[in-house]
Amino acid sequence: MINASDIKELRAKTGAGIQDCQKALVASDGDMEKAVAFLREKGIASVAKKASRIAGEGVVGSYIHMGGKIGVLVEINCETDFVAKGEDFAALVKDVAMHIAAAKPEFVKVEDVPQENIEKEREILIAQAKNEGKPQNIAEKMVEGRIKKYYKEVCLMEQEFVKDPSKTIADLITEATLKIGEKISIRRFTRYEMGEGLEKRKDDFAEEVMSQVNGK
Repeated sequence: MINASDIKELRAKTGAGIQDCQKALVASDGDMEKAVAFLREKGIASVAKKASRIAGEGVVGSYIHMGGKIGVLVEINCETDFVAKGEDFAALVKDVAMHIAAAKPEFVKVEDVPQENIEKEREILIAQAKNEGKPQNIAEKMVEGRIKKYYKEVCLMEQEFVKDPSKTIADLITEATLKIGEKISIRRFTRYEMGEGLEKRKDDFAEEVMSQVNGK
């Protein structure tokens, strides 16, 4: 059985995240050295070590949906100006900007979600669970699962990549870090949708972007 102390020890050795450490230990039947090798083989340990570096370069990329219905600005950082000017980095920025246009995230990562938003969402979800006839303890467990789903809906890094739903945006950034060899991070973004907040006919612009991404 994998326990918290094993996960903590593996994190200290590799710098990898809690979930990655847990997966590695499960895959290695709790063997610490095999778990370290597992993370290194997948490149997760090397990516985690890069996380402490300073990514002070990068670009502000943009994506404008056909006809100017949606506009996105996103700042993605790397370590050197050389990488920032490279084709791989430019392609990554373009993909992330297009994803934001289609998926409508509100925050970059889980840590960015205001606590008041989480508490408000929790209250709504608990009320829904109780309306379904669930007892308090079961309702609270259900809510935790639904909060995770909420994060996947509003947090960019938790969302499934629109061009390849088998990976998240976090996975996309990890892959890019391994390929390029520098720390890469998404700092911030802004998404504009024409007429947003105005009384008008509702158009599903995000669906239009998704159709373009999928080549439909």
